[in-house]
Amino acid sequence: MKTRIILVLATLFLTANFGFAQQDEECMLNLTLMSDFVKSKKYDEAYEPWMKVRNKCPKFSYAIYAYGEKILKHKIKNSTSQEKLDYIKDLMLVWDKGMEYYPSKYDTGEVLSDKALLMYDNQKEMGLNDKQIYDAFDKAYTQDLKNFTSAKGLYVYFTKIVDLFKAEQAPIQDVFNKYDDVSEQLETINADFTIKLNKLIAKEETGETLTKNEGKYKPFYQKSLVANGKISGSLDTYLGQLANCENLIPLYQKDFPTYKNDAVWLKRAVSRMYNKECTDDPLYIELVKAYDATAPSADTKYFVATILYKQNKNKEGDDYIKQAYELETDVFKKGRLAKKIANGYKKRGSYGVARNYYREALKLNPSDGTPHLQIAAMYAKSANNCGDTNFNKRAVFWYAAKEALKAGRVDASMKSSAQQAANSYNANAPTKSEIFQAGNAGTTISIGCWIGGSVTVPNL
Repeated sequence: MKTRIILVLATLFLTANFGFAQQDEECMLNLTLMSDFVKSKKYDEAYEPWMKVRNKCPKFSYAIYAYGEKILKHKIKNSTSQEKLDYIKDLMLVWDKGMEYYPSKYDTGEVLSDKALLMYDNQKEMGLNDKQIYDAFDKAYTQDLKNFTSAKGLYVYFTKIVDLFKAEQAPIQDVFNKYDDVSEQLETINADFTIKLNKLIAKEETGETLTKNEGKYKPFYQKSLVANGKISGSLDTYLGQLANCENLIPLYQKDFPTYKNDAVWLKRAVSRMYNKECTDDPLYIELVKAYDATAPSADTKYFVATILYKQNKNKEGDDYIKQAYELETDVFKKGRLAKKIANGYKKRGSYGVARNYYREALKLNPSDGTPHLQIAAMYAKSANNCGDTNFNKRAVFWYAAKEALKAGRVDASMKSSAQQAANSYNANAPTKSEIFQAGNAGTTISIGCWIGGSVTVPNL
């Protein structure tokens, strides 16, 4: 009686979770045993009933493949030599059969990148060379880029082309191309996460409570953005000195006549030379002009502006910057562009204009806390110019601290740096004894100059 109850309950569970339809009793029994063991993380015990059900009735339930993956990953982790290789081979087969029998449950790009990562993690045991690992990731990239979203997979994919170049098995142009490919894919993934995260933040700001699922996804998006940011930094580190002006300039000089009308090539060449500060070379100006002539866009107007600024033609540069901002239609890119423009004005000391663009960046991407820190830094730097008395000047640091703390509230990854900045600003604000001597605790101080705000003196 007890066994029959277990079977009935298992049927209900598997029907709800894996689309199970009742067929053969023996398959049902083995599937139930496998399921119970897997849920208890007894993967070794689950192996035998799993093998029975997959061999006798491979189309019986999606659970065969979802749970089979967990079982085999455990086996691979806890085995060696030929036994481990057999389990690796079997996991590859499980993915293939899972895609064959339950195609709606799998994405090609994800499976191919998982296979490539399995090969990479076991490269030595499988006797694979770097070219074979690279080709495995390249298959995921070329066949289903949309679902090739593994940050680790993208990083390894790039490192392998660098390794092939160092082994004289690939040209340096392939390295730069793949850097751009991977960077653009990471940017696409981040844009998707950012848009989804911003919707949740906007919902919270209206006073609504996130659903249980939304509450789980919010930290997932935040952690993913932080992790992908680290991966992007690792790409630059691995690329190292290969992408320096000494290598870039002769390479682009050689290829420019061939690609002078290729907008994608020009965009990548201009972006890399700008990011690597190779902008003093006359080639950079040629590339920017060709890029703007071939495909006028927000990007081209921005790069033209950078040239004009270097020539101290700030007014003309500002005109192009405004054109760049107006031409950009992608929300994620527009937010990044607003921050770039703001950084430029901040560097020139045009704090009021810089703040406007930082605020635009916050509207477009409210989950990015860096604009708050930049605004706070400008407030702190202007403290000496925005008050009529020494006390009121130093009161600006309270205002700066308040702005800095906003960064940690909207961006979990910045809580520590936001608090450190706020502590630093508060340390420069009037002390309790100075508040007591001034006798103005709890009063409001108006802040002049470009800041144009007010701050309340803390109560003692």
